[in-house]
Amino acid sequence: MTALSPADVRLLNQELGAKSTPEILAWAAAHFGDRAAIGTSFQGAGLVMLHLAKVHGLRFPVFTLDTGLLFPETLELKRRLEEFFGLTIESLEPDLTVEEQAHINGPELWNRDPDLCCTLRKVMPLRDKLCDLDCWITGLRRQQSATRAAIGIVELYVFDEPSGRDIVKLNPMANWTREAVWNYIREQRIPYNPLHDRGYHSIGCQPCTRQTANGENERAGRWTGFNKVECGIHTFLSKKLDFQI
Repeated sequence: MTALSPADVRLLNQELGAKSTPEILAWAAAHFGDRAAIGTSFQGAGLVMLHLAKVHGLRFPVFTLDTGLLFPETLELKRRLEEFFGLTIESLEPDLTVEEQAHINGPELWNRDPDLCCTLRKVMPLRDKLCDLDCWITGLRRQQSATRAAIGIVELYVFDEPSGRDIVKLNPMANWTREAVWNYIREQRIPYNPLHDRGYHSIGCQPCTRQTANGENERAGRWTGFNKVECGIHTFLSKKLDFQI
């Protein structure tokens, strides 16, 4: 694997921006090999990406964050997806159980300090995983929210640590609309979270996720009542290169 420079990233965003998702995934497989992995929380775009990778013979490792606070429907979906795709999805778990966290920080930390709760239960396990990767593949889409509207296909980040090691974040689904995602899921009969049919457009931890109304953005149902729109897993790394679409 050859490290990417900011100039490389600019050029790649021009080239890959015109490519299909399978072509973008194929580039990642060729460039990073087994140092690239797909991270998913089983939202619609992630399901489409897993299917596209499978039908094009791209066998990326896949991981998810199991915070101990997920909906039962989400845990059951993981089992169904492993069977459907014929793969093992690695679960990244926090160092502390929910009970241990409550003993140290008090009960229901998510109701008092959701940023700290997300850091303990999501960011830290993810950070440990990314230390073993050169490319983190996500299902982020520009249409999802204002904070994601300008994401690049290829983004270059640096760890805030003495080594200052770079990592590439790849967003092969960036250009997809919600409608295109769900049309694909239904056409291919991919298992999905039944909560989506009950008005949950973005599904995270059970205490911090609510149903959304028509007209609200997809992530409006997360952390209601707090000035918070991201859990932190997509913001804890320092971006090395700003990219504007």
